[in-house]
Amino acid sequence: MSRISAKFAELEKSGQKALIAYIMAGYPDEKSTLVAIRGLIKGGADIIELGFPFSDPLADGPVIQNAGTISLKNGTSVKKFFAMVKKIRAQTDIPLVLMTYTNILYRYGYSEFIIKAKESGIDGIILPDMAIEESKEYLKYAKNIIDTIFLISPNTNIKRMKKIANASSGFLYMVAVYGITGVKTGIQEYTLCAIRKAKTHSDKIPIGVGFGVSTPEDVQKYVSAGADAIIVGSAFLKIIKETPYNMLEKKITIFTKSLKKETHM
Repeated sequence: MSRISAKFAELEKSGQKALIAYIMAGYPDEKSTLVAIRGLIKGGADIIELGFPFSDPLADGPVIQNAGTISLKNGTSVKKFFAMVKKIRAQTDIPLVLMTYTNILYRYGYSEFIIKAKESGIDGIILPDMAIEESKEYLKYAKNIIDTIFLISPNTNIKRMKKIANASSGFLYMVAVYGITGVKTGIQEYTLCAIRKAKTHSDKIPIGVGFGVSTPEDVQKYVSAGADAIIVGSAFLKIIKETPYNMLEKKITIFTKSLKKETHM
């Protein structure tokens, strides 16, 4: 059982849903990333999603795009990223998920990238631009090594949803709103219906909901709708941007606790 699957099993036994917290690696610098990680862990985050910056992040809203741009300017490379992950893994057993774009892995080489990611301490990979029809080579190298987390949206039909769910492991990522990350449109009825549909037709894989989730109230509503995990990203990056370094860990801890509180059933 993977570290991610073990976490979901543990949470189910204790009547909780998972809080997945996203931050951009290297934003605004490595020291701040590591401090923010400590705050997430102290605050009770169940899984941490680490963004690796890409020059053309199609799925990312302005907050994450800005963080990625700064991270790239700071010289964040694949080598530095893996070194950072090793530092995190030395301090905690919390599941770590990498979110980046397909071209990063393709240029590096799927097999070599996946092996190095696993060796550094990454448990799963999210590639928002990886179409299921083009994933054969990626899945071949990832099988039995690392969890492959694919995305679905509220308008994904049942046949395609089943196909994506069968290729996914760890959890299935439900995009809550039509559009990019960080867009606050309120919780839509079509999303709640989509969560229920996914729970029925996704072969029991946990459903994580992200994009536009930023408050404890959002977390509570998605938990009530049946989501197994709630993914929060831009809200954490805003705190990192607005908080002095010496207060960062405390602020992240407090906010994470407020979100995690709503995942208890």
